[in-house]
Amino acid sequence: MADEAERRFRRHLEGVLGTPATEGNRIDVLRNGDEIFPSMFDAVEAAERTVDFLTFVYWEGRVGEELAARLCRRAEAGVRVRVLLDALGARTIDRALIDDMEAAGVDVRWFRPLHRFHLFEANHRTHRKVMVVDEAVAFTGGVGIADEWTGDARDESEWRDTHFRIQGPAVDGLRAAFLDNWSETAPGLFSEVDAFPEQPQPGHSVVQCIRGAAETGWSDIDILLRTLLDLAHHRIRITTAYFVPDEGLVEALCQAAARGVEIEILVPGPHVDKRFVQLAGHAVYDDLVSAGVRIWEFQPSMLHAKVMTVDGLVANIGSANINARSLAKDEEVNLVVLDPELVATLDAHFDDDLRRSERVDPARWRERPLPQRLLERLVLPLRSQS
Repeated sequence: MADEAERRFRRHLEGVLGTPATEGNRIDVLRNGDEIFPSMFDAVEAAERTVDFLTFVYWEGRVGEELAARLCRRAEAGVRVRVLLDALGARTIDRALIDDMEAAGVDVRWFRPLHRFHLFEANHRTHRKVMVVDEAVAFTGGVGIADEWTGDARDESEWRDTHFRIQGPAVDGLRAAFLDNWSETAPGLFSEVDAFPEQPQPGHSVVQCIRGAAETGWSDIDILLRTLLDLAHHRIRITTAYFVPDEGLVEALCQAAARGVEIEILVPGPHVDKRFVQLAGHAVYDDLVSAGVRIWEFQPSMLHAKVMTVDGLVANIGSANINARSLAKDEEVNLVVLDPELVATLDAHFDDDLRRSERVDPARWRERPLPQRLLERLVLPLRSQS
């Protein structure tokens, strides 16, 4: 029965999105900075030919200094190192690190520089987080390069996030996501050091790599979410840093709940980093909780993870949140993974997070104070930018 359900998910997703899945992938879950950064740093240190790195956030601090130092060492050892930074998200990087990397031979470029101001470009960023080392191991997920992500989400100074280490054919999809954005900044996509090897199959995960691009109308990430909601039979669990679904997604969630699907959504609580986004999300809580959707708010620290599991079979992981920016305005990359073992791990992490979260009580929510309701209405015009 499980095999039949997996085939159903795979064929529907391939048919709707037009992107074939690959087999034999290995996906390692990295929870919080204590696991994420050592794994990424070790991969860089082991690089023999290439390191390609793309990120939205690269802020001042120790983590950024440590990563830059490692990238410099590999470049000085003859490894081709390319770094692509979003010009908005990484604007507060220590400029001395840029100088150090360039002096060491790192090719550093900026995605859609702000001084080249065009209204469309300025509002459409790359939110992708991708690292590919030697065309053999890749990383993606939610983590940014900043000290806020260090630690193990023990208190408000340590953000909660999930990142992933990937080996196998899906590495090619993440490399393509890097090259897709790199192509805007440089004429050459590859050189003689790129081998484009046949990828091994070190695991058993079936993976579909979905790229979301800034465009008019629905993006592939939006279509992916709607398809997963439509296919769910039993349970949907969503963790997202920024939850501002549009009317169509709210309706899809309510319809899934109406047909008996158990839906749980985990979002940031008191330590949210963008209060106006949280308020914009609050505006849709009434409809969702009335439909039976259970919403939880994480208490210890800022919750920045982006994970969705469906029916114990499918995981949707990557850089995209459930908001207008991820679904229509920014460049994103997500992996759809058919792997019950991976999903069981992510669901166990979800259960652990719920133990440190507070549920939005429907009755109390409907009686929330008038000032709260007014604030929600005030931010509604910003919903499309949230």
